[in-house]
Amino acid sequence: MASAPPRPATKAGIPGDVPLRPYLSQRALTEPAPIRWALIATAIAFLGLMVALPLVSVFAQALAGGAGRYLHALRDAETLASIKLTLLVAVIVVPCNVVFGLAASWLIAKYRFRGKGLLLSLIDMPFSVSPVISGLIFVLLFGGRSVIGRWMTGHGLHVVFAVPGIVLATTFITFPFVARQVLPVMQAGGNDEEEAALTLGAGGWRIFLQITVPKIKWGLLYGIILCNARAMGEFGAVSVVSGHIRGLTNTMPLQVEILYNEYDFVGAFAVASLLTVLAVGTMIGKKVLELRQRSRA
Repeated sequence: MASAPPRPATKAGIPGDVPLRPYLSQRALTEPAPIRWALIATAIAFLGLMVALPLVSVFAQALAGGAGRYLHALRDAETLASIKLTLLVAVIVVPCNVVFGLAASWLIAKYRFRGKGLLLSLIDMPFSVSPVISGLIFVLLFGGRSVIGRWMTGHGLHVVFAVPGIVLATTFITFPFVARQVLPVMQAGGNDEEEAALTLGAGGWRIFLQITVPKIKWGLLYGIILCNARAMGEFGAVSVVSGHIRGLTNTMPLQVEILYNEYDFVGAFAVASLLTVLAVGTMIGKKVLELRQRSRA
C-alpha cells in the first residue's frame, strides 16, 4: 500500500494545510504594550485638542452670558431668517441630490457605455474644486456682466445675490455625497435579482422600488445624512453668491461670521452651537446606521 504524499511545509516546518496563526504568539501579532499605550494616548490627546476642546469652547462661549441671553440671541430676527434660509436650502438641495445620486448610480452600475470614467470624474469634481471657485463660477455665469445674467435680470429673474444662487451653489458642492455612497453598494449588490425580476415581467419602476432600493437603503440614508450636514454648513460657495444681504441671503454659517465680526460673540457662538449640534447629530446618525448595517450583515 502506497504511503500518502508528504504535505507541503511552510515556515518553521509547519504543514501547509495547518493554520499558521495558532503557532504564532499574541506578542508577535501586536506591538509591545508601551508602544500601544503611547499611540493610544497620542490619538486621544490629538482628538481632545482638535475636536473635543473646540466643541466644549463653542457651548461655553454661547452660554457665557447665561441661558436668557443665549435664547435672546437665537430669537434675533436676522438669526431666525438665517435659520429659515438654511433649512429651506437643505429641503431643496437634499431631494435634488437624492434623485441625481440614484440616477447616476443606477446608470453607472447597471449599464456599460462610453464616457463612464468621465462621468465619475465629473461627479468627483466638487471634491477637488475649491468652494470659493465654485461660487465664482456661478457669479460669472449668472452675474450682471454675463449674457445669461443680463437676460434673466431683464425678465425679472435673479440668481446671484438671491436664494436661487445659494441653492445652485449648495447643490453643486453637495451632489457627490449621495452618488458616492450609493454607487459602491449598488455595484456590490449585482444585477441577478433585477434580471430575474425582468424575466418574470416586472417593470422598471417596480424593479427599482421593490428590489434595488431595499438593497441600497443603508448607503442611501448614509449619503442623505452627509449631504444634509454639508448643505447646512456650506460657507465658501454660499459666501460668494449670497451678497451677504442681512435677513435675506445669509445662511447660518454666514450669520456666524457677521456676528463675530461685529464682536457679538454670544450671538455668534449661539448660532455656531446649532451647527455643532447638527454635526454631532450627524456623527451619531452615521454611527447608528453603521451599527445597524453590521448587525444585519
